[in-house]
Amino acid sequence: MIKIEKIFTSLSYLWGGSMKFRTKLYTSIGSLLLFITIIVVILMNMLEQSTVKMNVVISELNERIEIASTIKEETSLISGVLNTMLRDRGETINLDLLNAWENSNSNLQVAIDALEKRDTQEKSQELIGKFRILHESYRNLGQQALLERKINPNAELTPAFLTDLERFSQRMDQMAELLHGLQEQGMKNELLRSKDTYNWAVENIYIYLVIGLIIGISFTIWIIRSTSRNLHKVTDVMKQAAASDFDTLPRIEITTKGELSEIAVAFNKMAQALEKHSKMEKHVKEEAEELSWLNGQIAKIATLYPEVENVQMLAQLLITKLVPMVGASYGVFYLKEGNKNDEYLTRMSSFASMGGEQERKQFRIGEGLIGQCALLKRPIHLNQVPDDYLKIGSGLGEASPKTIMILPVLFEDQVLAVIEIASFETLTPIQIKLLEKVNDNLGIKINTIINHMKVEQLLQESQALTEELQSQSEELQMQQEELRTTNEKLEEQYEASKQKNFEIQEVSAALEEKAQQLELSSKYKSEFLANMSHELRTPLNSLLILAQILFENGEGNLTSKQQEYIKTIYSSGNDLLNLINDILDLAKVESGKLDVISKEVELNQLRDFIYRQFAPIANQKKVHFSIELDKALPMTFFTDEQRLQQILKNLLANAFKFTVSGGVSLQIRGVMKNISGNGGEGKRLERMFAFSVKDTGIGIEEEKQGTIFEAFKQADGTTSRKYGGTGLGLSICRELAQLLGGFIEVSSEIGKGSTFTLYLPNRQMNNEIVKMPTARTEAVVSLEENYLLNSDVQVLKEEPMINHRKSILKNKKILIVDDDIRNVYALTIALENHDMEILVAENGREALEVLKEHHNTDLILMDIMMPEMDGFEAIQHIRKIRLFETIPIIALTAKAMKHSKEECLEAGATDYISKPINLDQLFSLMQVWLFTKEE
Repeated sequence: MIKIEKIFTSLSYLWGGSMKFRTKLYTSIGSLLLFITIIVVILMNMLEQSTVKMNVVISELNERIEIASTIKEETSLISGVLNTMLRDRGETINLDLLNAWENSNSNLQVAIDALEKRDTQEKSQELIGKFRILHESYRNLGQQALLERKINPNAELTPAFLTDLERFSQRMDQMAELLHGLQEQGMKNELLRSKDTYNWAVENIYIYLVIGLIIGISFTIWIIRSTSRNLHKVTDVMKQAAASDFDTLPRIEITTKGELSEIAVAFNKMAQALEKHSKMEKHVKEEAEELSWLNGQIAKIATLYPEVENVQMLAQLLITKLVPMVGASYGVFYLKEGNKNDEYLTRMSSFASMGGEQERKQFRIGEGLIGQCALLKRPIHLNQVPDDYLKIGSGLGEASPKTIMILPVLFEDQVLAVIEIASFETLTPIQIKLLEKVNDNLGIKINTIINHMKVEQLLQESQALTEELQSQSEELQMQQEELRTTNEKLEEQYEASKQKNFEIQEVSAALEEKAQQLELSSKYKSEFLANMSHELRTPLNSLLILAQILFENGEGNLTSKQQEYIKTIYSSGNDLLNLINDILDLAKVESGKLDVISKEVELNQLRDFIYRQFAPIANQKKVHFSIELDKALPMTFFTDEQRLQQILKNLLANAFKFTVSGGVSLQIRGVMKNISGNGGEGKRLERMFAFSVKDTGIGIEEEKQGTIFEAFKQADGTTSRKYGGTGLGLSICRELAQLLGGFIEVSSEIGKGSTFTLYLPNRQMNNEIVKMPTARTEAVVSLEENYLLNSDVQVLKEEPMINHRKSILKNKKILIVDDDIRNVYALTIALENHDMEILVAENGREALEVLKEHHNTDLILMDIMMPEMDGFEAIQHIRKIRLFETIPIIALTAKAMKHSKEECLEAGATDYISKPINLDQLFSLMQVWLFTKEE
């Protein structure tokens, strides 16, 4: 705008300076009429040529300015149209927008070509070249985004891709603005050059007019009067334009033909272009302000979500914040409740409600506008509301609203709630857009809260599962006691050998015998744990597979309640599997077979993870739960994040279990701790992380605080104890803490609560895998942790992926080799649901016979532990048959030991999966190997 004002000021000065022309003509016209005539003819010819040249240049500059304006408009237009198409969540791309986008790109390309031909300046050519490259890149990115949008309408573009689009769009806008500025600068320079030419002509006229003043005075007076009127018009318009706001510029009206008429035409075109530019600039500014306001309000609403603990709290906070935000004066939040056959909407919270019987508390689906909105699943907008429809009141009076907006809150096309808002004023488009944006994310939050509440109920039900394994835990405890007794006897015999030298040989022989017994006992324990894994996982395999098949409800004949029962069965089975893993984890730690994988851990993420895990439990038990993170701590440190989470979850679970009232807290801080040096020589002061779990529970007696960390030991170990559990958790925590280079301390007082503090070293190192050395004779082989089943997360399957899987697995002949009829039955049902032909063999020998009769078998599912001929031997025999050298063989085993996978692959198996089998994982493996076989 400053440059435009300078242009008008310069033009005003130019026309104002020409007023001196009249005075000099009056003093010289009388005596030099003849000379004036000759000079005027010559000078008029010169002025005519100069004017024609200036008109041509100004006309060309105006065309260039218009082309540059076109480039700016089309640049802004293609960016807006592309953003609109990408934000559109429809299944197809809007053809009108796509055609508009293509036309704008074509118009922009034509304008660039036209400007490149007309503007030969080096700087302009350089900017046009850069702009052409940016436009081509932006167009390619846009076409790529539209192609992906067309292929997969539900796919989300990556933030990096969107950032590239935004960066290219901004740079194109900047270069278009620079090109426009260069053209306006060219116009200014040309006007300045015209001024110099005009001043030169005037100076020459002045010289000759002085000589012929007396002769040409009469003719000059007539010229001056006619010229002065037009000059006054031009000067007045220039002054008005310089003082205007550029929204509406004055025009120069000159009916006579000549130089001033042509200048007036050029000025009027320039004024029109400037008005258009000013309006566009204001429009863009208003849109930016609206977008900034919208994003700011959405961010304010988003800050409410982390504080929400239940739907009632969410409804109250949301309606209180949202109604004033859109300038409304009344609002109600309704939540859908009931079962599938009897659903209704219940008022959860309100804003400015006057109460009374006229305000309904519940609506059934389809009843009234509230129920109709839930039934139609789309907003209802009412204008011109009758005076007796609703009254909004205050202490001074009451009145009827002008507008009512009713919005359904959806999640996966299911109505969860309805929001009703009333306002004395008509809602603006930006306010309606804010309501829609907030409503888009609200369904996800409500669904999350409802799911958390369901998970809390399931957690209560899962507590009973721990009692079922109590007998197995007691047997393991007896074995531990036998080993401990054996060790004590060995120590007594070793002491006795020192006192009696003559019994050295006997004691040595006894020690050797006892060592062999210990080794044999360790071997038995290892075999027992492995067999226990097999015996427990085998029935769990069929249970989990059948539960998953039922939960998928392929035939659609199960009620939601039945699906909930099946989900509970599936979740309980997984809880049982996790408990088995806990028992074997302890064996891993004791045998030194547990791997510790150190990586960078972010404390903020750890805090958020723990809070999400236990906040629902705190709400359920109605106890306070908080996490305090010392701000002075570094935000990251190196340790095994999975083992750290395992320790903290165990300690917090115990704290909540033994806390009935009061609260539980987790404090993370840095401390200086005296640590024993290597080999036990002296102590050193070391900086450590302290994770303190405090509760206000029942507390632990001082004499029992040392025994609670022993496996299968509890503070209350009686059969009538109030609190259940296996007694493995704290033992595993202690061992894991030592593996991480730290330790656990406990302080407690009966009736006042307990504090368990985990101390870990403040390590800063690169990611590495820390292998812990073997502590004693190798006693137990750890389980392969090749996958974990999460009962609280339902796996969502994409329909195209399922169809692609079925197309590959359809009509394939599969041989199942397993001696357990339960597993065969479960797998047969699962595979036949994918239209596969199933062959069955009970052992490896029978499998060889089946393969001889069915040479067209596509894939073999081979169990490892079988009578007569186990899986390893069967695989080796199959690989010796030329016809089946490359047939895919997937090994299945419930005895999922550490080296089982390597043993299966060495025997000739193609791949490996442990029981209980995850059907999605099994189908994925089968799909990969069958697809590879076809290629």
